[in-house]
Amino acid sequence: MIDLYEARQNVNGMSSEMADLGKSLNLPELAARLEELEKQTTAPDFWNDQKTAQKVLKEETLLRSKQKRYNDVKGDLEDVEVMLELAEEGESDDELESMLTAFRKEFDAYKVEMLLSGEYDSNNAIISLHPGAGGTESHDWASMLFRMYVRWAENKGFKVKQLDYQPGDIAGIKSATLLIEGINAYGYLKTERGVHRLVRISPFDSSGRRHTSFASLDVTPQVDDSIDIEINPDDIRVDTYRSSGAGGQHVNKTSSAIRITHIPTGVVVQCQNERSQHQNKEVAMNMLKSKLLEIMEQEKKEKLEDVVGDYSQIAWGSQIRSYVFHPYTMVKDHRTGVEVGNIQSVMDGDLDQFMNAELRREAEENA
Repeated sequence: MIDLYEARQNVNGMSSEMADLGKSLNLPELAARLEELEKQTTAPDFWNDQKTAQKVLKEETLLRSKQKRYNDVKGDLEDVEVMLELAEEGESDDELESMLTAFRKEFDAYKVEMLLSGEYDSNNAIISLHPGAGGTESHDWASMLFRMYVRWAENKGFKVKQLDYQPGDIAGIKSATLLIEGINAYGYLKTERGVHRLVRISPFDSSGRRHTSFASLDVTPQVDDSIDIEINPDDIRVDTYRSSGAGGQHVNKTSSAIRITHIPTGVVVQCQNERSQHQNKEVAMNMLKSKLLEIMEQEKKEKLEDVVGDYSQIAWGSQIRSYVFHPYTMVKDHRTGVEVGNIQSVMDGDLDQFMNAELRREAEENA
């Protein structure tokens, strides 16, 4: 049976926190800004400047999302308060405990969401996966991570678009790049940047020995035409090649895939999944802009490798997280200490506890 006094203390505490979150959002100013943006979108000459129009629409979508999210959480809190009041008046409290538990989970997730205040946190994310030490086993591990992040994005209701996919010679992938589209996609996924370590009995080892493999994830925010990043044509090299894939419709018969190398930084991007060479080049250039933006945002870092995700040592000692399938099952994040025993749920995209813990850790570190 639920302790009503303790429940009241919890609800009052969350209500107070909710009020503080509302103040931090500055809801009256947010509403006024939305009204101003709406007037702009209904102006007859709104689409005369498409770059500005896209920027306005993006801001409006983001602000409306913030407003709606706050109102939804506040509404759920009010439902809990009503249920608690009924229980305090002698009504049945059978549903109160489960309702309070569910809301606490929602509220904790919302508080983490409020930490995503970086300039590009709300953007879509471009993620790239690369296998490291381990040969075929690491190629397979990279493909397992590929599936894991696709499942995470789908669970969030985000859209996933495959930009590049290079299959391994025997199994798995040599590299893959995905565009994850959704509000705060970059804000969450930036916490996953780094090396991921796998320990298991390899299905590719006839002796049934345990193997340790590595793969890296690089994450950059997607940028649009509203952000001006100048790229000197003399600073890039553009190569074309034939798309590779599982066969059939996934493989182009012409050299339509594009690889762009930014010579001053060594950044390499590639795209093969659009229908034409022109479209692939356009997507690849936007990917390059995203990478260079990341460099500009973190230019104070001493090493360029820290910025562009050049994990030249994708091996032991550099991992942010370990996934152990044998001799026991456990996923452990080495930055936050979060451990999970249900490894299958993690591989099915249940990553929020790791992301949330890292966002909290970074917020405390920067406080």
